[in-house]
Amino acid sequence: MPTRRALQSARRRLTDWFLDRGWKPMPFQRELWRRYLAGESGLLHTPTGSGKTLAAFGGALLEALATGGQGPSAPAASPAKRRKVPAPVLKVLWITPLRALASDTVRALREPIEGLGLEWQVGLRTGDASARDKRLARSGRLDVLVTTPESLSLLLSYPDTASHLAGLRCVVVDEWHELLGNKRGVLLQLALARLRALAPGMRLWGLSATLGNLAEARDVLLPHLPGAPVVAGARPRPMKLTTLLPPAGARFPWAGHLGLSQLQRVVEQLFKVRTSLLFTNTRAHAELWHQALSAVWREDPATLALHHGSLDPKLRALAESGLRDGSLRCVVATSSLDLGVDFPAVDQVLQIGSPKGAARLLQRAGRAKHRPGESGEVVCVPTHVLEVVEYAAAREAVAAGEIEARRPPRLSLDVLAQHCVTLALGGGFKPDELFAEVRATHAFAALDAESWQAVLDFIVQGGRALEHYPDYRRVVRGEDGVYRVEERRVAFRHRLSIGTITSDGSVSIKYLKGGRLGSVEESFIARLRPGDIFQFAGRSLSLVRLEDMTAYVRLARGSGGKVPKWAGGRMPLSSELAHRVEAVLAGPRDTPELRSIAGLLDLQQRLSSLPRPGRLLVETVKARDGRYLFVYPFAGRAAHEGLAALLAMRWGRHRPNTFGLAANDYGFALLPDVDDVLDEDELRGFLGQENLLEDLLDSMNIGELARRQFREIARVAGLLPPSLPGRAPRSMRQVQASSGLLYDVLERYDPDHMLLALARSEVLSGQLEVQRLRDALEGIGQRDIDMHRPRTLTPLSFPLWAEGMRGQLSTEDWKTRVQRAAVRLEQRHGG
Repeated sequence: MPTRRALQSARRRLTDWFLDRGWKPMPFQRELWRRYLAGESGLLHTPTGSGKTLAAFGGALLEALATGGQGPSAPAASPAKRRKVPAPVLKVLWITPLRALASDTVRALREPIEGLGLEWQVGLRTGDASARDKRLARSGRLDVLVTTPESLSLLLSYPDTASHLAGLRCVVVDEWHELLGNKRGVLLQLALARLRALAPGMRLWGLSATLGNLAEARDVLLPHLPGAPVVAGARPRPMKLTTLLPPAGARFPWAGHLGLSQLQRVVEQLFKVRTSLLFTNTRAHAELWHQALSAVWREDPATLALHHGSLDPKLRALAESGLRDGSLRCVVATSSLDLGVDFPAVDQVLQIGSPKGAARLLQRAGRAKHRPGESGEVVCVPTHVLEVVEYAAAREAVAAGEIEARRPPRLSLDVLAQHCVTLALGGGFKPDELFAEVRATHAFAALDAESWQAVLDFIVQGGRALEHYPDYRRVVRGEDGVYRVEERRVAFRHRLSIGTITSDGSVSIKYLKGGRLGSVEESFIARLRPGDIFQFAGRSLSLVRLEDMTAYVRLARGSGGKVPKWAGGRMPLSSELAHRVEAVLAGPRDTPELRSIAGLLDLQQRLSSLPRPGRLLVETVKARDGRYLFVYPFAGRAAHEGLAALLAMRWGRHRPNTFGLAANDYGFALLPDVDDVLDEDELRGFLGQENLLEDLLDSMNIGELARRQFREIARVAGLLPPSLPGRAPRSMRQVQASSGLLYDVLERYDPDHMLLALARSEVLSGQLEVQRLRDALEGIGQRDIDMHRPRTLTPLSFPLWAEGMRGQLSTEDWKTRVQRAAVRLEQRHGG
């Protein structure tokens, strides 16, 4: 333990380093340093760009300065003496969710180390790390290691890792809110439990921003320390939200657009400042907006860039570098630039379309003006008229501090099975000891002995139906009771497949003469023929050939061609923001957004009614194709899809019928084949909570949904081994065939297999969000029903009607039909 005098000297040195840069340690930084030196662990909650890196790292720096910790890697006076210097011992492990953040973090950590004269080696261990950095991380020859959850698990798969981690003093989990609500976070929880066993004295600090359930986030990260401190960082920077509203009198689309009608006004906004970030919600929209901007760009095309997760890392790095040094005028991006990396040169952020959540809007607005004394600013660009209301609601939600919570998964047995194989590979484990270690995590606190035994049986033999197949015998229990991996083939395949990030089959995009651009989904490329042109990575490309899951392309002239679409591209409105939208619609029109669409709101009120809290708006509309029922619970798309299926099933059970269904973030629509009308009492009865689970299982094809979910679970659990290096990657069709065969075998011969049960459970909790459905039904039960029969589609029902049109067969595309219908309605009502 360092002396008081030594700590005082260390604090002076660190403070002087701050002052040399024109900074002053913030109170929250000093508090975290004090708690760290007192041996505490906890969670720091502070906005991005407020100094969280130095807050988390400062304690370890002070400890090193106070103990004379120049680092055992200090250079010696002669080669002979240098050989006597002991190898570095890993002191600080920094875990980040994104590889792009890792490189930035290494730079940020090296700066104070070099400035304070500490001769610590800082290294990187991610998928993008150099071979040298990977060797240093593997051999333990680093003082500070920056890594990702997956790379940490990979390190734990080596038997000599335990000795390298025994001296670990500090673990920092950056951007913890990004890991909290998914299986990557579960994998990290298990790895942290192993680190606590290897280095009981280590301190653990999580760093988080824009999170609504801080206490739960702390308890998930630190289940062994109930009541651990949550340190409040700097106040959130003031955020200014401006909506780029259409000119007075201009016709603005009701639905079915990407906002490109605002293209010229967006360009004018971009050229008001030096550097901008333009966010879209999907990769396809990013490609389309980059293409549209390129066609009207006033400057050197090199000043406009594109950034999303499917682009090659080198292309993303070029865009990030241009943002840092201010050489780019604009970068069109998706959530790939939401996190952590600070770009002081960015003057403004534009958001195309609704952000769908207050947390996402705050995160993106915070990317602008990362300079002392500056406030965050975001310019929102609506793609259709109702998004204008969402911006007003988002501003209110941010002002009220209503930030969405992220709920942590529990009992993800596929992740646990993967972790067990990792530890069996990393030296082996004793089942009773590991059972206690695993149960000490938040994710597996409720794990029972029967489920634990099922996991052990699975990693040893794959389960009862697969026990005779050698490929599924991965772990062997030795005579000493220790579970180990003995086959090199198993070890090799497992290390290739560590992690929980799964995606649909992707095809690598490469130039014919070399150079990788990124990847797109196999289903998109499969529809193209050689010579077809498509847009990707901000370029027009012509397909030359498809070979071994690689599409070879050459540059094409012009800007036409299809744009890839990626699965999961549609982003749902959060429940919190959906309810806020409902309240805003019923409130005073005291914002620029609401005043700009006053005519549309008046039309909704005149034809039907405006929604408001405490009442459930229901509309029955007779259209050309039938009589529609529109219901507006404002519970979010996921809940509405389940509610629509549930109501259709119960209604059809009462009076047999066939229904068309549609849902969006505000409500859902049903179109019965045989004309039928529900009265208020019937509707209330059909939307009750009784027998919800049973009726939901009857209303949807749970078996097919579970089959799809099983594919992802089987990958994580190791039932679907990865393609080996040097061999042709497997196509998505091959993966689907393999997983489908496994599903059928297990369902027939081992119906109680833990992965089948997990697939069904995840469908209910994840895809169907049963708890959200329960909450929605409970809310509906407490409302009065406000039923109307307007003579025509209303502003609220039109987007739902347009959504239902997507599934209809027509020789016209959907956009053309929706535009024509919108024009007819606007002309009819004088809009």
